[in-house]
Amino acid sequence: MIAGGTFGVLLARRKGMDLVGVFSVACMTAFGGGTLRDLFLDRYPLFWIKHDHYPLIVFGLALASSAVRKIPQTLEKALYLPDALGLGLFSVVGTEIALEAGTSWFLAALLGTITGTFGGVIGDVACNEVPSLFRSAPLYATCSFAGCWIYLLLDWLAVEPLLAVVIGLTSVVLMRLAALYWDIRLPESSPGTPE
Repeated sequence: MIAGGTFGVLLARRKGMDLVGVFSVACMTAFGGGTLRDLFLDRYPLFWIKHDHYPLIVFGLALASSAVRKIPQTLEKALYLPDALGLGLFSVVGTEIALEAGTSWFLAALLGTITGTFGGVIGDVACNEVPSLFRSAPLYATCSFAGCWIYLLLDWLAVEPLLAVVIGLTSVVLMRLAALYWDIRLPESSPGTPE
């Protein structure tokens, strides 16, 4: 949540937004994926309403960033590890929540991936950007989806729940960091030629 909110802050700052814009985009990136999951599963109250300290933390991030005139570009690289940890945690927990709601394995993995990744998509759209998730970039959603399946397999094998979560989360983190380090990407599709 903190890494997602921080990326939202950076995205909004790059667009020259004021405090309201920064806070809004930070909330979208921090809570967007989990909100979609909760809406799809008809879970109320939404997770960030149930845990009302989450928006306070994001508000604090937005407020603190507004007090800083210029944010160093190196901050984004420093966030790779926290972002990978957040991706892993939200993906696996999202999968677990979807399973508890009685979904199929495939839908559980899909909802876990949405939980981990779609906050960034919503933030990019709000900032009038093509979502980075849909552009050629080091693997992100693929790491989330694969880690969700690892968690599902461990759950099916009746591995102790906390251990299954830790292994699933760790697999997402390691895959994401490897994708960043070696610039591993999915192949781009070539545009069709006009007739």
